[in-house]
Parts: sequence; structure tokens; C-alpha cells
Amino acid sequence: MVHQRIAARRFAPTWAEYELIDSGGGRKLERFGAYTIIRPEPQAKWSPALLDGRWQAADAVFLPKVDARTGEWKLLKPLPARWKMRRAPLEIWVQLTPSGHVGVFPDQACHWDWIAGLVASAGNPLEILCAFGYTGLATLSAAAAGARVTHVDASHKAVKWARENQALSGLSNRPVRWIVDDAVQFVTREARRGHKYDALILDPPRFGRGPGGELWKVEESLPLLLRRCRELLSEAPRFVVLNTYMTVLTRVENERSERHLRRNLDELVSGYRAKITSGELVVGDSAGRQISASVFARAVIGEK
Repeated sequence: MVHQRIAARRFAPTWAEYELIDSGGGRKLERFGAYTIIRPEPQAKWSPALLDGRWQAADAVFLPKVDARTGEWKLLKPLPARWKMRRAPLEIWVQLTPSGHVGVFPDQACHWDWIAGLVASAGNPLEILCAFGYTGLATLSAAAAGARVTHVDASHKAVKWARENQALSGLSNRPVRWIVDDAVQFVTREARRGHKYDALILDPPRFGRGPGGELWKVEESLPLLLRRCRELLSEAPRFVVLNTYMTVLTRVENERSERHLRRNLDELVSGYRAKITSGELVVGDSAGRQISASVFARAVIGEK
């Protein structure tokens, strides 16, 4: 076994149709395509860089409820029920949801580019499993580059949204299996069936529930998932991406989360020649302040 470990790195996306315009006072001002929104951002403890008038020109603001898991949107201007964004080769439906999300996490564009590059350079179509696939942007990036993808998410609504993104992007003819299921249960069944994958894209939440009420807690559930995933790796796998979103705000805790993911990935690819990179995905505002969005570990795998 040979592992080449690369020091932790920070990546920020390049995307003309998305912009973190400003942040501060516990909020962030973002542009998604043609519209700007304001959402809470606990990391933004500093003062906004732009004048109040720029913030007041926003189209909508999200007002969280006391439990912070849900809230409501206050429309400051008329907005369509949903609108389009583009990041070639994908077109994406964006809409305001009760959780405060809009169907896309812009920081993840760093992973989409990395995945598409590896798929395109593989020389043959890769068989990829994308678990916790949400609205399908990692899945569709891989499919657009030539992969066959199995997309798994516990939410019927998210999978429906992902399929709508597939149609919007003109990728309906690409080989994608859309599965609504609990990730651990699905992977366990796939292992029993002897199904193998050349790459894994794993983007679990910190906490969640499957379609049958299955409880997911990342600290307890992730090791079991990865043991099952190990059984799914083909004889010559190409890559693994393991990503999870930030809920903690201190540098020490962020670094601890990153090291935890790296250790888990080390175990998953043990026995393979692998180059492992880990770090954070961030988004920077117009004044150069960075918001940490997620931590990740990812491996490019060579021959066994």
C-alpha cells in the first residue's frame, strides 16, 4: 500500500452566476443567477463591507425560526417560484425552501470540476455511486463527462428535483439510476448483490433521517457506511470523494473534522495506491473574507 498525503488545502469555487456579495453581522448577501438573497451566517461576526443600500436591494431574506432548522422567506421583491442558473455543462433549478437552502451549495463546484476531470480522463466509462446526492449536481457533472451513475438520496423531493435538473441540462439520455433509499441500507444490499463501483461520491449530512425514519448521525453512522462501501470498490477504482458540511465554527473543530474524514478515507482505500487530499471548501466575499462551507477528503486511486 502506498498513500501520498497532501497537506490540507482550501478551495474556493469559480462561478460567474454565483456571488457572495457581502457578509457580516451574522448574515450573508448572495447572488444566485439574476436574484440576490440574504441568509443567516454565524461565521460572519465582522461588520459588512458594503453600505446598507446594497443589502436593502436584495430580493428576499430568510428568517429562521427558534429551532434554526426551518424558517420562512420574506420576499422583498416579486420572485418566480423557481429560476435557472447555469454552470456549464449544467443548468440548475433554484428555489427558496423552508430550510433556507436553494437547491445548490456553490462551494461544491470545486468537487464537480475535479470529478468531471477524472471521469473524462479515465479512458473508459466509470461506474459511480453518488450517495446523499441531493439535487444531483455531482451526479450530473459525472454523467455529463461520460460516467454511469447510481444516485441515492433519502428524499423523494430531492430526487425529483435532481431529475428535473437532468432534463434542464439536456442530459436525460445519460445513464443515471435514480434511487430513493437510506444510504446505509442501499449500500448493504449492493454489497450482497456483488455490485462494484469504480468511484464513490459521498456527501453525508451531520444529521438526518432516511425515507423509513432511519436515523443518521455522522459520527456513529459514517464508519458503518464506509465499511460497506469498501465492499463495493472494483478491482481498479479511480477515486473517492468524502465531504460533509460545517456546523461548528472554531478553527480547531474544523481541523479535527478534516482529520477525522482523512482517517476514514485512509481506511476505506487501504490496500490501494492512493493520493489523498483533504481540507475545506470556502466561499469568499467582495472584501476577501472567507466563509467555511464544508470539509472534505478525496482520493485519486491507482492500481492495486
